[in-house]
Amino acid sequence: MADTPSTPAPTVLLSQAEIEAVVADLARRIAPHVDDQTVAAVLLTGGLWFAADLTRALSREGRNVRFDALWLASYGDEQTSRGRIEVRAPYQRSLERRKVLILDDVFDTGLSLAEAVRITREAGAAEVLTCVFARKPWPKPRAPEPDFVGWEAPNRFLVGYGLDHAGGMRGLPDICALD
Repeated sequence: MADTPSTPAPTVLLSQAEIEAVVADLARRIAPHVDDQTVAAVLLTGGLWFAADLTRALSREGRNVRFDALWLASYGDEQTSRGRIEVRAPYQRSLERRKVLILDDVFDTGLSLAEAVRITREAGAAEVLTCVFARKPWPKPRAPEPDFVGWEAPNRFLVGYGLDHAGGMRGLPDICALD
């Protein structure tokens, strides 16, 4: 059996308590811009942890948004984007004439968010807002920039809180660097 390279031990960058504070702050900032008819649309798979926490935090702010998901893939099991987006599962409900809040875990290349915005507009959304938990620095211009950003992340390979390494480490309660 061939040796496989070992995965470095993760370094905590943002603790579970700090994540909770970021999500609560985002909910306070977003609440004035959404209502109970707004559809919170999570980009799967990594955004699921964040979307679950944010929609509960919005509820504590008096906003009980609807929920849907769009499954996009651009990384596979790699640490860098393949540069193209694959739609693995479309939205399940009509977005016609609705406000949609797209939720994603991390904004790096901007490809997934741009594709989600395009798909959502083509589905007839009246308004599209975007929110990411983390935004990484990127050397090239990205469009669209998110409307709401929780945390300015370092340019490191992140795992935990939905972020993965080849499908693993998503369940870590903290956000960690794996480099």
